[in-house]
Amino acid sequence: MAPKGWFNLETAGSAIPETQFFEGDSAFKFLGLSRTTRLYGFAGCLIAGFVLSLIGTILLFLPGQLGSFAALYVLGTIISLVGTGFLIGFLKQLKLMFKPVRVLASIVFLASIALVLIAAFVLNSDILAIIFVIVEYLAYTWYTLSYIPYARSAILKVIGMGG
Repeated sequence: MAPKGWFNLETAGSAIPETQFFEGDSAFKFLGLSRTTRLYGFAGCLIAGFVLSLIGTILLFLPGQLGSFAALYVLGTIISLVGTGFLIGFLKQLKLMFKPVRVLASIVFLASIALVLIAAFVLNSDILAIIFVIVEYLAYTWYTLSYIPYARSAILKVIGMGG
């Protein structure tokens, strides 16, 4: 008997339309991943990434745990990012990340991930690590808003920078 409830993606699969998020991708064809498996992959990565980042953030408040914070936080961020690749395909995600509309946000986002690690392991600076985490979060937010029509211009208007 098939499981019932809100988390049953097998029965929900027919209700989820085949959109740009589920277009064929050579990696998925090669791996033989179904739409349901891809949704589970996305959800699993999202949850795992969130949990790792949360644990890392908690460790930041313990003395001498800057390296653990940086490693777990960055690993959580990367796993969450990989999770979205399950929805649209990994190659397509890379192509979309570097489209002109979001290339700057993507570069700042990826650079800030590296800078969090440099701040923690090379410079041993809590303050810089936190600053780069904030920059990473803002860049990722700006990147994400690029997928929502008019979201960036609405935000700019709200903060008084739009025309």
